[in-house]
Amino acid sequence: MLLKGALMSAFSNIMPPENIKPASIRRRVFRLSMPVLLSSLFQRLVAIVDIFLTGGLGASAIAATGLGQLLIFVTMTIFWGLSTGTTVVIAHLTGAGRHEEARRAGGTAILICLGMTAIVSVAGAYGGDDLARLMGASPEVQLLANDYIRLVFTWLIWTTGVNILSAIMHGSGNTRTPMEGILLVNILHVLLAWPLIYGRLGFPPLGVNGAAVAINISEFIGFLYLLWQALRLGYLKICLPDQVLFKKIWKVSWPVALERVAQQSGQLVYSSVIIGFGTTAYAAHQIGLSIESLSFMPGAGMGIAAATLMGQSLGAKKYLRARVSHVEALRLAIWVMGAMTLVFLLLPNYLVMIFTSDPEVIHHGAVFLRIVAFAQIPLAISFVYAGSLRGAGDTFYVFIITLLSMWGVRVLLAWIAGELLHLSLYMVWGVFLIDWYARAIAFAWRYHKRDLHGTVI
Repeated sequence: MLLKGALMSAFSNIMPPENIKPASIRRRVFRLSMPVLLSSLFQRLVAIVDIFLTGGLGASAIAATGLGQLLIFVTMTIFWGLSTGTTVVIAHLTGAGRHEEARRAGGTAILICLGMTAIVSVAGAYGGDDLARLMGASPEVQLLANDYIRLVFTWLIWTTGVNILSAIMHGSGNTRTPMEGILLVNILHVLLAWPLIYGRLGFPPLGVNGAAVAINISEFIGFLYLLWQALRLGYLKICLPDQVLFKKIWKVSWPVALERVAQQSGQLVYSSVIIGFGTTAYAAHQIGLSIESLSFMPGAGMGIAAATLMGQSLGAKKYLRARVSHVEALRLAIWVMGAMTLVFLLLPNYLVMIFTSDPEVIHHGAVFLRIVAFAQIPLAISFVYAGSLRGAGDTFYVFIITLLSMWGVRVLLAWIAGELLHLSLYMVWGVFLIDWYARAIAFAWRYHKRDLHGTVI
């Protein structure tokens, strides 16, 4: 019933006062979400390009690069929490017209990010050897991965800097400039990676290390571009940390960081159950996840737009505008991801064939995508409702539901189905449908029960 209510609310006719124009808000949601969608795509391309380019160096080089990227991805879950807290707090301050405080919040977030990065960089740069070994890498892969990990972690500040500056701008309602920064990083990365890896255009051949150097240089330039834009546009004030603003940012941030950890760790355990069905099944699973991740991007973009508009509206005490913004974001997410449902149902074989010619992998991958098709609508609902709840500062609830749903539903049921009852691979894949429907219902229930009046960050 709650899921049905969520869908009905997305398409219901809203009769707001004359000063609230749903069409205008719909355009605003679209303008905010599209650059986020493209930024997410560009960020994924950096990792894909490195794997593609190091492929000519052999399997060990691919494994070393992939291992380094995995460690960076896991590390960034902490900083994504900080980014969400920064976006929400700045959105509230911007909506309330407290622009000077918003600029100080941006400066405080930069300093928090700097301190956190210093700790993580030291741990990663000097612990890379142990991490690669503990993850079971062969001696050859460890040798290649150690230098790659050390280089990337030593200059991690450029990666986290791009991330936090983008979050500051998102909170101010500007998603276009961060997209430009990420696009600049991608262009520079492509231009630098190939000659640095293989020793072209007068550069020495650095192998896997060349990929790391290309990342560091391109993200350094991207960081400088976004920092210049943030200062030029008045989104950021370099200052001593504000203790009050620090507490507000941290209050929103830490549950998001734990939420990401719960999600990623649960995904790893869930994948380990899939591995038990054999190499072909796991290959189909990984290809399916790669294809499915593209369908996440519209929902994720709408979720960030919902969080920004919710925060700005609540900061300005425009509660009806907050509700309308949520509905318009939900409407767009359902339409876009509903279209992905049709794509996954009608063209699954062709999508999997882009990645492999193995008939068995294609068969399993096509089944996976058809199952995924039925998750698109609850995914859209979950992304937008979670985004609106984060925009209202309710990040702890989102964390608890993510933790319970991932570990108490997906991981537990997958283990029971696969390890105890020895059911089919398709039954184990079907478990994540229960997970996402449960989240959609829980997030929708919380949002509709929540009184937005008097929300304080």
